[in-house]
Amino acid sequence: MLDQKIASEVIDHALHHGADFAELFIEHHQTHHVEMSSSKVESIGSGIEFGIGVRLFFGFKVLYGYTNEPTKTELLRIVSTLIANEQRQRTTPSHAFGKAPHLNHHPVQASLKQGSQVDSKVAFLLAADSAARAEHDTIAQVQGRILQREQQIEIFNSEGVHAADTRHYSRIALTAIAKDGDLQSTGSESPGAFNGWSFHQAFDPRQLGQDIANQALVKLHADACPSGEMPVVIGNGFGGVIFHEACGHLLETTSVAKKASVFHDQLNEMIASPVVSAVDDGTDPYAWGSINIDDEGMPTQRTQLIKDGRLTSFMVDKMGGLKTGYAPTGSGRRESYKFAPTSRMRNTYIEPGDTSLDDMISSVDKGIYAKKMGGGSVQPGTGEFNFAVQEAYLIEEGKITKPLKTATLISTGPKVLKEISMVGTDLALAAGMCGSVSGAVPTSVGQPALKVDNILVGGNKG
Repeated sequence: MLDQKIASEVIDHALHHGADFAELFIEHHQTHHVEMSSSKVESIGSGIEFGIGVRLFFGFKVLYGYTNEPTKTELLRIVSTLIANEQRQRTTPSHAFGKAPHLNHHPVQASLKQGSQVDSKVAFLLAADSAARAEHDTIAQVQGRILQREQQIEIFNSEGVHAADTRHYSRIALTAIAKDGDLQSTGSESPGAFNGWSFHQAFDPRQLGQDIANQALVKLHADACPSGEMPVVIGNGFGGVIFHEACGHLLETTSVAKKASVFHDQLNEMIASPVVSAVDDGTDPYAWGSINIDDEGMPTQRTQLIKDGRLTSFMVDKMGGLKTGYAPTGSGRRESYKFAPTSRMRNTYIEPGDTSLDDMISSVDKGIYAKKMGGGSVQPGTGEFNFAVQEAYLIEEGKITKPLKTATLISTGPKVLKEISMVGTDLALAAGMCGSVSGAVPTSVGQPALKVDNILVGGNKG
C-alpha cells in the first residue's frame, strides 16, 4: 500500500536524526454492518478508513504520530515533528527490507471485498428475532447486529522487516429482553470469528434466538442470590473473562515492565493451583482473537503462560522485550494506525482438565453454578475484580435446584487461581473486544467449566 522507496527514505530520515528504531504501519480498513430492532432493519452502513502510523524509539522512549496522507512529504513532516526535541548525533544503520513470509492459517471464503451479502445478513437476524419471540409472549424486544470487517496492514521497520496481511472479522450480536410488569431481564449471545461471513454457517439463527430468549426468561422470576463466601462452579466459554481481566492483563509486559503487576517477579514460581494451565494462542484456526502476524510484523505464536500452576511466560511486544529482556511473543497489537502497539492478549484460556461438570456440581453441598458470566470491573495491577453473573443457579446437596439473579463474584485474580480445585473437559472460547492503552482489539476469552473452592458471592439475600 506504500511505495517501498518512500518507506525507506522516511525510516532513514528518522535514523539519521538519532532514532534507535523506526516503523511505519499502513492500514486500509473496510467495515459493513446491519442492525435490527423491533423485527425491522434499523440501519445498514459501511465505511472505509486509511492511515499510516509512525513509531520511533529513542532508548525506552516511544514517539508516535499518524496521518491519512501516504506521501513522502507528509511522512517526513511527521518524523521531523516527532524528533524535534529528541535529535542525537549518532546514526543507527538501517537494513534493507526483506519481505517476511508467513503462513495464512485462516483462508477465507465470503470476504467483504467479494460482497457485503446484505440479504443473507438480514434473513439471519429476522430468523433469530422470530425464534426468540416465539419462545414466550413476555419477550418484548429483540435486537441484533452483524458486523463484518476487512483490515489490510503493511509494516516496514528499520530492522528490515516488511510484512503484510489481510484480516477478516465477522461477528453476530443478539439480545432478547423479557418483561413482566415491573420485572425485566435480558439474554444475549455474540459469537465472532477471524473469518468472512461464511462463519455464520456454523450457527442456526433459530437456535441462537431461542437461547437468548431462554436466558432472559429463566432470570425473569428467579430468586435473589445468597451472599457470602462459598464454592462456585463457573461455566465454560465466557467464564474465562475473569482470567482474562484479573490475570491475563497482569501477564502483559505493558504492566510487567513497569512492575505494576503483582506477577512481575514471579516467573517460574507457582502462582496457581497445580490443576491450572493457561495459554495465549494467536494461531487457533478462525478464532476471533487469532492473527497471522502481530502489528509489529512478527508471526504470531502459541504462548504457554501457566503450566501446572507455574508461571512460564509473559506476553511480550518489542518495547516490552527491550525493557524486560524477554523475547517478543508476537503479541504486539493495536486497534488501528492511530495507536502505537503494546503487548496484548489474543485467544487466552485455561486449558482443559479431566473433571466432568456433573462431578463438580455433585461435589458442592451449597454454592453457586455461574453458568454464564457477564461484565465487571478490575483494579489494574492487583487483579481485584467484581463480575456480574448473567445466568446463575443455586447448588444444594450436589444438585442444581433453582435459578438466581443479581449474583456477583468478588475476589482477586491471584487468589482465585489458587482456589481452583477442579477443571473440566468442555473448553469453549467466546469473542470479545479488549480495551487497553493501544485501543480495542478482538480477543477471545475461554475456559472449561471449573470449580473455585471459596469465593465471595454478592447477592440480595443474606
